[in-house]
Amino acid sequence: MINPTAIITHPDCLLHEMGRNHPESPMRLESVLASLRALPNQETLIWRDATMASREALCAAHTEAHVVKIFNAAPATNYAYLDPDTSMNPHSLAAARYAAGAVMNAVDAVLAGDAHNAFCAVRPCGHHATRDQAMGFCLFNNVAVGAYQALQNAQIKRVAILDFDVHHGNGTEDIVAGDERILFCSSFQFPYYPMSKASVPAANIIHTPLPAQTGSVAFRAAIDATWWQPLAAFDPDMIFISAGFDAHKDDPMAYFNLDEDDFTWITQQIVQRSRAGSLGRVISVLEGGYDVAALGRSAAAHVAALRGS
Repeated sequence: MINPTAIITHPDCLLHEMGRNHPESPMRLESVLASLRALPNQETLIWRDATMASREALCAAHTEAHVVKIFNAAPATNYAYLDPDTSMNPHSLAAARYAAGAVMNAVDAVLAGDAHNAFCAVRPCGHHATRDQAMGFCLFNNVAVGAYQALQNAQIKRVAILDFDVHHGNGTEDIVAGDERILFCSSFQFPYYPMSKASVPAANIIHTPLPAQTGSVAFRAAIDATWWQPLAAFDPDMIFISAGFDAHKDDPMAYFNLDEDDFTWITQQIVQRSRAGSLGRVISVLEGGYDVAALGRSAAAHVAALRGS
């Protein structure tokens, strides 16, 4: 059965860029969008433009001081550098607000029954942004903003955030650790950026650290061993995915050996398990992936699995 999947994006997400030759370039999103538009059965994809997240919505996941800092840092010309890897151009603030707003829009669309699930094709990515710090190409934590939006709805008491980006979602963990309403599971290359510890800081956090050169068999076995039992026990009302595709074997930013079939597999596993307490409510958010061709193919495989084709 093919289920309607919302694709939420915004043209301004293509205008954010962080300098010549930066790996987190507009070409990433261009590749994703082109690959999604080439999927068959376009009638099952509901394309929508995102709306901007408000300051108030951003403050659900971040300190007010952080939000004010990012707003104030936005340059009128050239670049403003927040750390050696992360900068803003004159379009970055709008792009970041649309990226976070897209996840909020996805939550609303799924809860209203307008779509069965959703994929937010946005940038800048978000899962490294902590409560009070921009880092790792991320300004605001898009998935955390969406999770807190969902928890404001009376239908949603618990949410899970599943992060299969090759880099640990340290920002998401910083924001949600200790919040009993949220289960956070993150698989990641270890040790590697952002140099997170293998140990977990709170009972609602599941780490799946894996060594460089991890391939399909080891990855799938580790996810089977660490994610599904806690997820079933937690019984979330909605599942969020931090969908990073930089664990692909062609990606230049890490050292895993996965391919599109692995992203199809993990997406299918999540969708299958969402049909219990979550009633199929799955919101996916684009994170990493830096080989442009591999990213496009992987995102298309992911969305095809979301909609059941």
